[in-house]
Amino acid sequence: MNKNSNMAAARTVPRWRSGLRATRRWFFHLLGAGLGAPLQLLALGLVAAGVFVGVTLPDLPDVQTLRTVQLQEPLRVYSADGRLMGEFGIERRRPVSIQAIPPLIINAFLATEDSRFFEHRGIDTQGLGRALLSYLATGEKSQGGSTISMQLTRNFFLSPEKTFQRKLAEVLLTLHVEQTLTKEEILELYLNQIFFGHRAYGISAAAAFYYDKTLDQLSLAEAAMLAGIPKAPSVNNPLTNPQRALERRDYILGRMYELNYIDANQYAEARSAPDLAQAHQRGPELEAGYMAEMVRAEIVRFYGEDAINRGYRVTTTLEPELQRAAQDAVRSSLRQYDRRHGYRGPEATLDLTGLNDAELDAYLDTVPRIPELIPALVTGLSSAGAKLYLGRGERVALPRQALSWARTQRNLKRWNGERRRGPESVAVGDLVRLRRNAQGDWMLTPIPAVAGALVALDPRDGALRALVGGYAFNDSKFNRAVDMRRQPGSSFKPFVYAAALDKGWTPVSLLRDQAVRVKSDPNWNPKNADHRELGPIPMRRALALSRNLASINLLQSVGLDEAQAYIRRFGFDTPALPRGLSMVLGTGELSPVKLAEGYAVFANGGYHVTPYFIRRIEDSDGQIIFDAKPARACSDCWFKIGDTAPDPRALIAQGQGLAERVIDPRTAYQMTALLREVIDRGTGTRAKKLSRPDIVGKTGTTNDVRDSWFAGYQAEFVTIAWMGFDDFGKLGRGEEGGKAALGMWLAFMEAALKERPIATLAPPPGLIAIRDNAARGVEIQAKGGFLEMVQEEHRKSMLGPESVQIAGPTAGGGRNTKAPAKPNRPRTAPRVMDDLF
Repeated sequence: MNKNSNMAAARTVPRWRSGLRATRRWFFHLLGAGLGAPLQLLALGLVAAGVFVGVTLPDLPDVQTLRTVQLQEPLRVYSADGRLMGEFGIERRRPVSIQAIPPLIINAFLATEDSRFFEHRGIDTQGLGRALLSYLATGEKSQGGSTISMQLTRNFFLSPEKTFQRKLAEVLLTLHVEQTLTKEEILELYLNQIFFGHRAYGISAAAAFYYDKTLDQLSLAEAAMLAGIPKAPSVNNPLTNPQRALERRDYILGRMYELNYIDANQYAEARSAPDLAQAHQRGPELEAGYMAEMVRAEIVRFYGEDAINRGYRVTTTLEPELQRAAQDAVRSSLRQYDRRHGYRGPEATLDLTGLNDAELDAYLDTVPRIPELIPALVTGLSSAGAKLYLGRGERVALPRQALSWARTQRNLKRWNGERRRGPESVAVGDLVRLRRNAQGDWMLTPIPAVAGALVALDPRDGALRALVGGYAFNDSKFNRAVDMRRQPGSSFKPFVYAAALDKGWTPVSLLRDQAVRVKSDPNWNPKNADHRELGPIPMRRALALSRNLASINLLQSVGLDEAQAYIRRFGFDTPALPRGLSMVLGTGELSPVKLAEGYAVFANGGYHVTPYFIRRIEDSDGQIIFDAKPARACSDCWFKIGDTAPDPRALIAQGQGLAERVIDPRTAYQMTALLREVIDRGTGTRAKKLSRPDIVGKTGTTNDVRDSWFAGYQAEFVTIAWMGFDDFGKLGRGEEGGKAALGMWLAFMEAALKERPIATLAPPPGLIAIRDNAARGVEIQAKGGFLEMVQEEHRKSMLGPESVQIAGPTAGGGRNTKAPAKPNRPRTAPRVMDDLF
């Protein structure tokens, strides 16, 4: 209806009211004329109807809104290559145009709901007459008089109450709907809006749910079955009442045959076809619950709560292969930790006395589903092992040796319930979890109590390419990758070292690895992890061995305010930058994603890129309403992969700008070289197993080993791995960043870098090569020693702004100081725990 017709409709109300006034005058004139009672009653009825119409019509909803109606459709979240990650919304719906609905389906609905749909004008008087005669003859309401147009009007505009006033409003609205919309538009809205049970709305969603088919794949029998559901979705449902649904299907097939929609052969064949309806709930093609929830929250934040049901399709930056590798790395690492520390007992215990399989099934159905970990009940024990029930009649046996690891001596404090030992680690009635190993054998595998997170970020533009916030989203929805705030420990040290390089220190500058005394806090007594002091030690070695005292002395020399001002360039906020020298030990708080944001500056040559995870948002019509164009780091001036590098002009062509360069590229290069030393000769030597010279990183461990971190990168990935307990419990000795977190990091990087070429990095302009001489500290263009790159302007002050003499520590050196034969390069590296004391 156009604007003029809208105005015409608006002028209708005064005409109705003037008509009512005329009718009233006419009615009272008849009464005054002394007409008989029958005629007076007729006149009274006419006046009453006129009054109702005049009063009701102005308050009726505007049927024009049907032209722009927004059918509720779930929010769908996809990976970078289009795989479904999650779906949010109450209603399952897939709206389709009338042209996409085959005539076979349309005829099935017309046959059962409104065979004269294309002949009447919204109110089928013949249908109403047949329904009335049937009711008078049988006393039962076996035939309905509602047309499809009336049903559409009811569903969109009216309440379910059954009153004369509501019925008359339905008639008026239906007539208006028929004047406003075409028959095809009415039918399209109807078939996309009706309810089919099990949260399925619309014919397309129903076809997918019950038969896992598109509309053009439905058979005649299946189309008739679906057409029979909306009249009574619970009664005529093929899943909950298959016999009644089959009867309804056959009735509709008979109606289609009577109306010549199908021939005798089609009718007979469809009636004899068995019904194969079952619940087909399309689950995620990629397990990424944490990221999917991040998208849902972001959509609500920007577009409001109603946006969940507008049919938005969100494409994320997540890459399926990397996401699977991250998920596997986190889960395997957490399970391995659990195995190292002993069995903690069952999830629950059930008294199995007198319970049959159906009752056991009902109990197991209430147990949360965790990927790969199948819940099972211990039903018997013998010298050979344990017998377990998995549900639905499935039973398995665990041999005695499969239970041998479940000793409790190592973690009695974490044991759930009464403590047991050895073969009594499981008991009848225990609810446990089983998992198949690579050989297909069942293993006792509880849900790990320890938590973990892993983030892989593209340092070139900040895209989150993999993100895992815990063992499983079904187990815990707390996203440790983004929402957690924990101390990063020594993994924070590189930012202070970068600040020092910017202030004139060099990788060969000597640092004081000796006790620190702070006048403002005389009770603070930090120590190295090995409780030793090495005296003067080169910056390179101090970072590789994660020497706490050397790092504190360095921060003290640089200055806390100057260091914090510099470190803010990496994107860190106040919680990550506590006041005090302990900042260098990582006593601030941040999330794995935030730490990845900081390390990306080193990885891309000095540019600050902002992490993001939504690449594109489309509305229900496929129109792009958001397209991310993040600022990127320089594409061709840092790591080179293979023989070619991207053309920087491509940034402009893609509408992307250049990210802000926040640190000197020479500093980024030097830090990359220093972090490589961590892998070659420091606390991260386990990473050498990858045999890749292009990976670098830093371990991190907090007080009493409550957090285990490893932060590292390569040309394509900045990857952060974390392990710890949500309640800040101790991980235990031997679980420092160089083991627990690094093991997780390696598991991911090994898979992520498989078949990827080695990246190379050339020194940027402004660096010169020097050789570190063990006897004198540094020597320009000398033979022997270690080749080091320093910034050209510092060639005459290699030992930094505050030179430390090799002769030994200054007065007031710490206790237990044992200077090695070569102070700046110990003959044998001390045992390093990379701890924070």
